[in-house]
Amino acid sequence: MNSYQKYLGKKFLWYFVALVVAILLNFLLPRLIPGNPVAFIVSQSSGGLTDATAIKQIYDAYMTEFGLDKPVWQQFFIYIGNLFQGKMGVSYTQYPRSVSSIIGASIPWTLRLQIPAIIVGWVLGNTLGALAAYRKGVFDRVFFPVFLFIAAIPAFGLAIVNVHFFANILKLFPGSLGYGFNIAINWNDPNVNPWTNITFVLSFLNHYRLPFITMVLVAIGGQSLGMREMSIYELNADYVKYSRLLGIKDSKIVWYVFRNAMLPQITGLALSLGTMIGGNLVAEIIFSYPGIGTTLFTAINSQDFPLISGCTLIITITVLVANFLVDVLCGLVDPRIRLNQQEES
Repeated sequence: MNSYQKYLGKKFLWYFVALVVAILLNFLLPRLIPGNPVAFIVSQSSGGLTDATAIKQIYDAYMTEFGLDKPVWQQFFIYIGNLFQGKMGVSYTQYPRSVSSIIGASIPWTLRLQIPAIIVGWVLGNTLGALAAYRKGVFDRVFFPVFLFIAAIPAFGLAIVNVHFFANILKLFPGSLGYGFNIAINWNDPNVNPWTNITFVLSFLNHYRLPFITMVLVAIGGQSLGMREMSIYELNADYVKYSRLLGIKDSKIVWYVFRNAMLPQITGLALSLGTMIGGNLVAEIIFSYPGIGTTLFTAINSQDFPLISGCTLIITITVLVANFLVDVLCGLVDPRIRLNQQEES
């Protein structure tokens, strides 16, 4: 077995153990939340019933339907069996909708927001960071504090500020939701595709602007700082000084400098794209954006155990897969990793 295969084997084992632990925690942690979700559902569904016997029958029926009348260890094995069949159970609060269908409807909204915002923020952040490192002077003195300030603000904090200032005070953007609900579309018809309705698309774009700008600003802050520091490090490296002494054109030196500085940033982009489903969840909640963050928040409020477990499991899997793929790429690109494996063997 060569060094790279040993490296992959170790990484795969660790990520598999992490996945097993994550599945166990995804099942147990929601059930540690105080309260009884069935009692909450019964209180809403029983309406004005005053007959204690009828309410008890409704309660028992829900307990049996959701499998909560069984011991926790038995519920866990049922949960694992469903996962092997590609099922995540049925939502308590949106019964009889399956957890898979609810998450499947939420993830596209998160992807529509996160993918463009991450890519645009990455491009702008790296460009501005490289310019700040290369131009220095006033450009660096002005932009560096701005980058530092933006990077220090969490996504949800920036979201609150933007909603208050741009939506509530200046009225430039809608402050919440992903589209307007006053559009003349028959939402109950499964054959209706709202994306073919120009009014819906324009409403979506109108509501999309402020969350998108917020996510881009968050991405720019971190990326620009990272690129600036890496560029400064490379510009002061010995090979740059030696190249200049040899009379190599500065434009060619700068190209190599920024290409080397970009390598960690590419790794950061891969991680950002892999973790985007779980990224900026709180910011989604601030905007009431119909992504997986809002779905998870609603599930926690209503103690919807299967939906909580489904959302956190999807987020966990995407994070683990993204990190594993980055480790695979690093093992291919960086010969030092293979050398370390050979030294250990």
